[in-house]
Amino acid sequence: MSPRSASVNEELRRRSRERLLQATVELVAERGYEATKLGDIADRAGAARGLVSYYFPGKRQLLQSAVHRLMHLTLEAALEREPRSDDGRERLARAIDAILGLARDQHRLMRTHMAGILQAEGFVQCVEQQRLAELLRDTVVRYGSADAETDYPLLRALLMGAVVAVLLPGAPMPAARLRAELFQRYGLDWEMGVPPDGGPPGGTFPSPRQR
Repeated sequence: MSPRSASVNEELRRRSRERLLQATVELVAERGYEATKLGDIADRAGAARGLVSYYFPGKRQLLQSAVHRLMHLTLEAALEREPRSDDGRERLARAIDAILGLARDQHRLMRTHMAGILQAEGFVQCVEQQRLAELLRDTVVRYGSADAETDYPLLRALLMGAVVAVLLPGAPMPAARLRAELFQRYGLDWEMGVPPDGGPPGGTFPSPRQR
């Protein structure tokens, strides 16, 4: 049997890494961070325990990469779903809805992720985070930004703040109200993206006749 080519080996490594990232998202969402062990992640991914340490320096870095991958895939799916749109305002609305949707639907996972970012090790730079950044930066450019290097970090900060507000234990903000505030800031119509049921919350969003 001839040895595998470099390209085949690279593809196998890519798939193994992605299985580990997916297993991390699933297990932390199910059990929580502390109850999820690296061995559990390897078992769920069908991978050798040593592969976890080979790809990631620790569990916190693994989790950040896993959540950034989930955010990237969720955002990409939202931006490219049918009917596909090249309109910058519609794409920004979809991006906001995608990130707020993760905070709403993945409470435990996203709260753990944000807590890790705010701890000593801070923000982990990784391939998954770079892909997420590229999508958000492209969204800002299509929206019409003349200075994406300034406007992209601002959008990222606003989205992170909104996610924290949705997840704040004991005093969460409704996602619909935060959506309204972000849509107002960027001049987006409430009907863009994936508007929640019930219409805009009172007192925050002007009607079309008021704009």
